[in-house]
Amino acid sequence: MFRKILIANRGEIALRIIRTCKEMGIKTVAIYSTADRDSLHVRFADEAVCIGPPASSESYLNIPRIMAAVEITDADAVHPGYGFLAENANFAEVCKEYGIKFIGPQPEQIRAMGDKITAKETMLAAGVPCVPGSEGLLTDLTTGLKLAKEIGYPIILKATAGGGGKGMRIVWKESEFESQWETARREAKAAFANDGIYMEKFIEEPRHIEIQVAGDQFGKACHLSERDCSIQRRHQKLVEESPSPFMTPELRGKMGEAAIKACTAIGYEGVGTVEFLVDKYRNFYFMEMNTRIQVEHTVTEEVIDFDLIKEQIKIAAGIPISGKNYFPEMHAIECRINAEDPFNDFRPSPGRITSFHSPKGHGVRVDTHVYGGYTIPPYYDSMIAKLIVRARTRDEAILKMERALDEFIVEGIKTTVPFHQRLMRNEAFKKGDFHTGFLNTWDFKQAE
Repeated sequence: MFRKILIANRGEIALRIIRTCKEMGIKTVAIYSTADRDSLHVRFADEAVCIGPPASSESYLNIPRIMAAVEITDADAVHPGYGFLAENANFAEVCKEYGIKFIGPQPEQIRAMGDKITAKETMLAAGVPCVPGSEGLLTDLTTGLKLAKEIGYPIILKATAGGGGKGMRIVWKESEFESQWETARREAKAAFANDGIYMEKFIEEPRHIEIQVAGDQFGKACHLSERDCSIQRRHQKLVEESPSPFMTPELRGKMGEAAIKACTAIGYEGVGTVEFLVDKYRNFYFMEMNTRIQVEHTVTEEVIDFDLIKEQIKIAAGIPISGKNYFPEMHAIECRINAEDPFNDFRPSPGRITSFHSPKGHGVRVDTHVYGGYTIPPYYDSMIAKLIVRARTRDEAILKMERALDEFIVEGIKTTVPFHQRLMRNEAFKKGDFHTGFLNTWDFKQAE
């Protein structure tokens, strides 16, 4: 087992990893930018190293500085968390060259799933259902127009190096194609320095349902059931739950099987997630694979009573998994609490928290790195906490979440708590009647 793990991340996920490491008797090293010197992950780690100024490019994305921190603290493994360098194959490669264990997949596995075209080709070869679309990148406008006609509108244009909703455009009819094509390429170029675009059939009223997976160094893989992440705004998840209210035992079996095929196709090592789009007829299609721990891993932990961070570390240390598949025994819902003003188009709301009280009680979990007096810097993701509740049934989980949200007090900044309160009271949500476009039609500002 590892002696000392450096956590190449910040905020709540860094703190989450520190907690598991402590329980496993592993020493921890936190890294931080000057903007994060007062964060709880810095306080609770065994050692902490400042690696640069606030800008991510000069701190949390700066591989030479992170490796210098590894060297001076004599860490023997690195946990990347999620975001930043978690899916950066070059970083995993550098760790390997230095003889430091990267707690995650091998560099070639990250690459295989990181490029969406390659990932799709791999999945098709493995027999995993994929959305109809272009074979590889679109070379020019004429080819794109011709293919769109063959597939049938609506179609969606996507950046091959994309993420976070950047470089994505829905085209409803032929007359819109050229302008959306130019916009998608321009946006992709600006965000990823890569204007490669591919095309897919646009699935109407889709659910975003993902399967948590784990694979070890010996070729064994398993799934740990699903999460429904359909409540989104601009392709960013706001609420996740397990089991999905749309799920059937038959569908769960098929999707779990497909996710294991995806893992074995690349010999996946580590904990990861296979994301699917599910249409209203319960046909499912591979979307992408996240080769890292996810923000919403906590939802799965609560319904199967399993520490996924511990599993990650054990896999990285060469311990084989059982290969057993896990299924939800409870119902869990997670609300992402962001420092944003939901009544002003979710505008970021950094600043000093003057008062902070997190909810407590049976079946309530709060993962956060903030506290009263903490200043939220404007440089990073706006998520300040994850509120997770667990209950026997979905109806009970919704009522518990309502209660917990009422207890969540954050003063000094705006948060998304009022949005979540209204969502929990929404009749369509309560019935499980929603898809990824739900927030496009529901005006929560008018709801009470």
